[in-house]
Parts: sequence; structure tokens; C-alpha cells
Amino acid sequence: MATYPLPKFHYLVQWGGERHGFTEVNGLDVQVEAIEYREGSSPEYSKVKMPGMLKYSNLTLKRGTVAGDTDFYKWLKTTSLNTVQRRDIIISLLNESHEPVLTWKAKNTFPIKLQATDLKADGNEVAIETLELAHEGLDILN
Repeated sequence: MATYPLPKFHYLVQWGGERHGFTEVNGLDVQVEAIEYREGSSPEYSKVKMPGMLKYSNLTLKRGTVAGDTDFYKWLKTTSLNTVQRRDIIISLLNESHEPVLTWKAKNTFPIKLQATDLKADGNEVAIETLELAHEGLDILN
């Protein structure tokens, strides 16, 4: 049996037990920040590098604008100084049987930016809104 890479167009985004449809999901990455250190009596004239803290990119979710759907605006309005409604987001890459093959969990997400669609008088595209989320960690569940 041949093994093929998974296609990236069949996925599911959910939080709070609800399924949400998005046309695009970006920011599923993690980076280890390097710490540079050199002891004063070291015979080497270069720094030693060692792994430091983990750094996560913000998640960017894009979807078609739907009349009357203001859930993202309501979520963004829960932000007040250092308090905000946080949610765990589950993103699953699905196989042809619609079963999760690879699942990411973004912990304690909250909205930091909501961008409405651009408007264009001669355009022929769907109105797309963009939600940017900060989070405190990305785990792979399976």
C-alpha cells in the first residue's frame, strides 16, 4: 500500500463543542528561542547556544462574512485590560473518511484582531473576515 502525504484542504475547527467553518487557518507553528552565553574564562572566542523558551505564532482564521453573525465581535468585546474570555481551539486535519488524522490544540486563546472584509465596487469575490488569536501553547494531540 502506498503512503501519500495528507491534503491540507479538509479540516475542522472547533471550540466549546461547536464546529466553525473557515476557509483558511495559519499560524500552526512553534519556535525555540536560542540563548547565547559565554563564560568569561572560556578558551573559545564564541558563544555557546542552548535552547530557551518556546515561542508561538498567532493563529489567523479566515471565513466568509455571514449576515447577522457577530460572534467574533462579541468575543472581542470581552477584552478589558487584563481580562478576556479565553477558549481552547481544536484544529483537526481530516482524512477521506472525515476522521481526525492530526489534531492541534491551541490553549487559552483570545482575540487580538478582527478585520472586516475589504470592499470593492468591481469585485466578484466572497466577503472574507479575518480573526487573529493569541494563545499560550500549541499541542499535538495524536
